[in-house]
Amino acid sequence: MRLLLISTYELGHQPLHVASPAARMLGAGHDVRAVDVAVESLDDDQIRWAEAVAISVPMHTALRLALGVATRVRSVAPGVPVAFYGLYALVNAAATIGTLADRVIAGEYEDELVRWIDDLEGQASVSGPASRVALGRSRFEVPARRLLPPINLYARVVIEGENRLVGAVEATHGCIHRCRHCPLPAVYDGRLRVVDSAVVAADIEQLVAGGARHITFGDPDFLNAPRHALRIVREMRARFPDITYDMTTKVEHILRHRELWPELAPGLLFVVSAFETTNDRILGTLAKGHTVADMGEAVHLLRHHGIEIRPSWMPFTPWTLPGDLADILDFIARHDLVGNVDPVQLSIRLLVPDGSLLLATPEMQPYLGAYDAAALSWEWKAEHPETEALQQLLAGAAARGAEAEDDPMATFERMWEIVTEASGGDLGVFPIPIGSSAGRPRMTEPWFC
Repeated sequence: MRLLLISTYELGHQPLHVASPAARMLGAGHDVRAVDVAVESLDDDQIRWAEAVAISVPMHTALRLALGVATRVRSVAPGVPVAFYGLYALVNAAATIGTLADRVIAGEYEDELVRWIDDLEGQASVSGPASRVALGRSRFEVPARRLLPPINLYARVVIEGENRLVGAVEATHGCIHRCRHCPLPAVYDGRLRVVDSAVVAADIEQLVAGGARHITFGDPDFLNAPRHALRIVREMRARFPDITYDMTTKVEHILRHRELWPELAPGLLFVVSAFETTNDRILGTLAKGHTVADMGEAVHLLRHHGIEIRPSWMPFTPWTLPGDLADILDFIARHDLVGNVDPVQLSIRLLVPDGSLLLATPEMQPYLGAYDAAALSWEWKAEHPETEALQQLLAGAAARGAEAEDDPMATFERMWEIVTEASGGDLGVFPIPIGSSAGRPRMTEPWFC
C-alpha cells in the first residue's frame, strides 16, 4: 500500500518519528514516502499518490502544525485515510477524529500503524477503536533515514563558534516519573519502553556516515534506564571516539547517578535539565522531584566533571509571584548560566493540554478557564495579574531578538532590564558583556517542546 508519512516539527532535528515507522512499513512490504514540512514543501501530487497518510505529532508544536497539514490533505484527497500518531495524538482527539483524522495513536505507535495499514490494504473493517493508547513492547527497525532530507538542513550544535551537524536518536520512550505538567504521564503513566541497543548503535552509525559529528539523545530522560544508557554511550565512544553528544535528564537523576558522570563525561558537551522555576512551592505543585538547592548542586556536580548544564525554564504558571522572575535571573547569574540559557526560555508559559495531570489537582482549579481548541490548551489566569504583563514583555523581547538574529546575550540583557524594572531594580548590572556568549555549547534550535 502507498503510505505517505509526514513530519511537521521535531525540535529542529531530522524526524526520527517518521524514519522509524517508515522502516517498519517498508519491512512489511508497503511503498513509503516521507515529507518533513519543516524543511521541504508538500505538494499536491504527493498527497494524491498516497493511499493513506500518517502525520507524526510527538509534541505540542507539531500537533498545531499538523492540524493545518491534515486540513490540506482532506482538501486535496478527501477519501484518503489519515492517522495522527505520537505523544500528542490524543490531544484534541474528540474534535480531530471524523474530521481531520480517521485514527489517532499515542504511545508505542509502530505496531498499531502496521495493523491500520494492513487492514486498509485488505479492505477489511479497521480493527480497534479510532482513538488508542498503545503501550505494548514494539519491535524496532533501524530508522529509514534515507527517505528524509539530509541532516545538513537541520539544527546544529555550536561549539566555540564552530557549527557541527547533529543526529538525534532515542534509546527509550516514555518516562518512569509523573511530573504533573508533562504530557508523558497522561500516555505512559510511569512506563518505560527501551529501544534495542543494537538498533540505536546502527542508527548512530548511519547518522555519522551522513555527516553527523554530534549526537543528541532525545529521550525524555536518558537516565531513566542508566545501565542501558551507559552501554550505548560506551559503544558509541568505542566506534566513534571523536563524536560529541548531549542528553536530557532530571535534576534528581543528575544527583542520584553521580557515580556515572566520570564515565559519561568524555564527549558530553551539555545536559539539558528541566529546572522550571526557583520557587520550591511551585516545584512541589508540579511534582518535579527536586528543590532549588538540588538545582544548584546539579550545576556544580556536572561542572566538576567538565559538563555544562542547559536548564530549561517554565517561569509562568498560575502561581508565579511577581518576584519569581527576578529570583530565576539571580539564580542564573549566581551560577554563571547566562550563556547556557536560550532567552526564549524566560518567557515560557505553562501549557495545560487535555489529559494533563494538573487538571485533577486542587491547586489548579481556581485558575482554570475554558479549553482553547486553537491553542490546544486549557486557559488559565495568573494569581498575580501583573505577571501576565511581564510574560508578554519578555515574549516580545525574545521574538524580536530571534527575528533580528541578535546575539542571544543582547536579547538576554534586554530581558534582564525588563525584569529589573518590574522587580524594583534589585538585580543590579547585567553580568555578561554584550557580544559574549561565554563560549558555552548550544543548539541552533532553542525550542524544547
